[in-house]
Amino acid sequence: MTEPLLRRLHARGEALTVGALPWVAPVYRAMPQVADVIELPFAHGGFQWSVRRGIARQLRGRFEAAYVCPNSFKSALLPWWAGISRRVGYHGESRFGVLTQRLPNPGAGGRPPMVAFYSALSGDADVANDSPRLQIAPPVVDAALAAMQLQRQGYYVFAPGAEFGSAKRWPAQHFAVLAEQLSLPVVLLGSGKEAALCAEISHAANAVRPGQCLDWSGRTSLDQALAAIASAKAMVSNDSGLMHVAAAFGVHQVAIFGSSSPLHTPPLSPLAHVIWLKDDPQYQPALDCAPCFERECPLGHTRCLVDIQPDDVLRFL
Repeated sequence: MTEPLLRRLHARGEALTVGALPWVAPVYRAMPQVADVIELPFAHGGFQWSVRRGIARQLRGRFEAAYVCPNSFKSALLPWWAGISRRVGYHGESRFGVLTQRLPNPGAGGRPPMVAFYSALSGDADVANDSPRLQIAPPVVDAALAAMQLQRQGYYVFAPGAEFGSAKRWPAQHFAVLAEQLSLPVVLLGSGKEAALCAEISHAANAVRPGQCLDWSGRTSLDQALAAIASAKAMVSNDSGLMHVAAAFGVHQVAIFGSSSPLHTPPLSPLAHVIWLKDDPQYQPALDCAPCFERECPLGHTRCLVDIQPDDVLRFL
């Protein structure tokens, strides 16, 4: 979702280096406007003062400006310590001093689309219609995918996980039933944390149609996952990072939303179809609880996702 910002900066002549955590660095390497990617060895949580100061010392004198996309205080420390003279970001966590140019935080309850939120750091006004684009030449991922491509058989990709929590995940059984009904094989993508979820889907679908699902969860690098998505006939996913990857590649996709909102983080592609019961006037009783943006359903039913049936998705594939 930061790609349109980077495209804007590159178009006006800025040479771009992106500092990114290792798990997301391959996404930035798939952006042709990015000249270099520095992998930042930061663990989740904690300030890690000494590590940040060490990297800052290495970066001194190399950059004229820094655009700080996260809103946290610690994310602004590295460019401050590196002595970068122009440091742009949102006010965030009271980041007086560490930033030289602060945009006001969105008002309470006013969650803007994230792409426009990031693109506004460029200082441009016309950011409302920005949409991400990725460009890579997809390599052959492994022998199974190679065989499918050589036979011109094609395949679908399912990304059933959502790192944030279960309130964003369509039920595993629904994914399995959908896979059983498709005429082409299904590749399941996800991290090692989602291996049990993907195994549940593949076991259920393969019990009905042996060999229908190929479970690659925890077995691919992000580069390989990008390649698999870019070559797929279509993708089905929850509101997740891989959903945005499919949109950026222009892959036909169905994006399933529950506790989150497609008004805030939509897949920005004309080939994306969003299913969100909150937005369906025929769905009763109305989902007054959505979007709750909670990790787990506060009411314990998650009907915003459970009540989306496999046939509701199948008709868009």
